[in-house]
Amino acid sequence: MSLESVRAFFASKAPDIEVMVKDASTATVVEAAAALGVEPAQIAKTLSIAVGDETILLVTRGDARLDNKKAKAAFGSKVKMLGLDVVEEITGHPVGGVCPFGLVQPLKVHCDISLKAFDVVYPAAGAVNAAVCITPERMAELTDAIWVDVCREPEAATQDA
Repeated sequence: MSLESVRAFFASKAPDIEVMVKDASTATVVEAAAALGVEPAQIAKTLSIAVGDETILLVTRGDARLDNKKAKAAFGSKVKMLGLDVVEEITGHPVGGVCPFGLVQPLKVHCDISLKAFDVVYPAAGAVNAAVCITPERMAELTDAIWVDVCREPEAATQDA
């Protein structure tokens, strides 16, 4: 159902965008990059987070890490990652296929400015082996996303790891 909801989303809002289904897994950033033949940074990972009582989706570049101080400043509250057990219920997508398209219920979407480093990015498409190729600006436009600066620079993220 999840893959179909994403296909339906694009059929109605952006029929020029193709949902790619791969034989290999695209469930993790590393797997998606390998299956799609791109750098991990170009994978647009979607995080399901709680901000107070609200659930939002945050789309970041694949190698970015959330900066808790920046996130608290941007969202006005501490943020918490949702448990794996509730992500599919809230988004309609399985973990590894979570994306801001074809959601089971409306959720606010935020895109981290780190995505703007790329001409195109590759978010999941509702299944652990599906993705789309899209410009960051078009993704934000189609999902009514708000641009935020809540991630560490990739170099800083790897130095702290």
